[in-house]
Amino acid sequence: MAVPISQAWTVATYVLGQKLKGRKRFPLVTMLEPLFRCNLACAGCGKIQYPAHILKQELTPEECFRAVEESGTPMVSIPGGEPLLHPQIDQIVAGLVERKKYVYMCTNALLLKEKLHLFKPSKYLSFSVHLDGQREHHDFSVCREGGYDIALDGIKAAIAAGFRVTTNTTLFDGADPNSVRAFFDELMEVGVEGMMVAPGYTYEKAPDQRHFLGRARSRRLFRSILSNRKRSWKFNASPMYMEFLMGKREFTCTPWGMPAYSVFGWQKPCYLLQDGYADTFQELIDTTDWSNYGTESGNPKCANCMVHSGYEASGVYYTFGSFRGLIDTAIAVFFDAYQDKGALDLLNEPVKPVHSFNPLIQIETKVNVVETQGTTA
Repeated sequence: MAVPISQAWTVATYVLGQKLKGRKRFPLVTMLEPLFRCNLACAGCGKIQYPAHILKQELTPEECFRAVEESGTPMVSIPGGEPLLHPQIDQIVAGLVERKKYVYMCTNALLLKEKLHLFKPSKYLSFSVHLDGQREHHDFSVCREGGYDIALDGIKAAIAAGFRVTTNTTLFDGADPNSVRAFFDELMEVGVEGMMVAPGYTYEKAPDQRHFLGRARSRRLFRSILSNRKRSWKFNASPMYMEFLMGKREFTCTPWGMPAYSVFGWQKPCYLLQDGYADTFQELIDTTDWSNYGTESGNPKCANCMVHSGYEASGVYYTFGSFRGLIDTAIAVFFDAYQDKGALDLLNEPVKPVHSFNPLIQIETKVNVVETQGTTA
């Protein structure tokens, strides 16, 4: 496992404590979005499609601390937008670390190298760098040539400075499993602590709707990638969630497991869907009709979702929900090679990159304008 023992112990005691209190719905990670603006314009992301006056808005450090204290989670993920564009991001991170929250600072790393001096290495802080595969694939995904090389330089600088560094990778239709596996090798050679990988979610606001994976194709892809695993690969994810991606397990979605807080408030029902907002975390829990969400609900917006923010918590809750869950997880940790001849056969099938016949949409956005807005807001 790539997760440090102290962090794993904190999460385990938290989950068991919530269960002993008889709580049926409790969060695992707070998804804290201090802003939506970004210095990239990815075709598969709907975040920066907000109007300019929304992109200029930011949460204050005090608002961030209050939201995390409301939810009470042991872990905080800071996505965006690009959090490093926030003028007080160092104060936000320092305050959360002081509160002994395990913080995953999500970033595309375009600014990481020049902003490192704002942060101090800590076991509570990890930079979670967004990389969607090897150089060509990543640059296509983020619609910026050279993005991969800049991000990799940022990763190397952060590791050299003593920071924890993980990666998060989103895969779309047409991903080459052999390339992804080679990508894992590259990240391990650089010294990344652990990798997280998931299929993309079909954001309604995303300009490119043609490249999202359905469930059957997701399972086929992840079976080919995650089977016959190398010992050197370290993943920053629940073993049960990864088995879910491979089609070895079925879980129901836990939409309240990773609640999202932004300039609009608490997002209903989850980080991926926008069906209204709540002013407080308790209001989010009490007023959301949770039966309307998850694949089993029949909601078409949830039909193909297998994303980390909906199912990672499901895997963790399964682990600590019964003795069977603990045993299954222990087996997955110690016997993680997943030898599978059929998956090897899948690797031998020819793959035609989807952008070769169905190009990724390139958004007509001047990135430097977005960055300038961020520094003057």
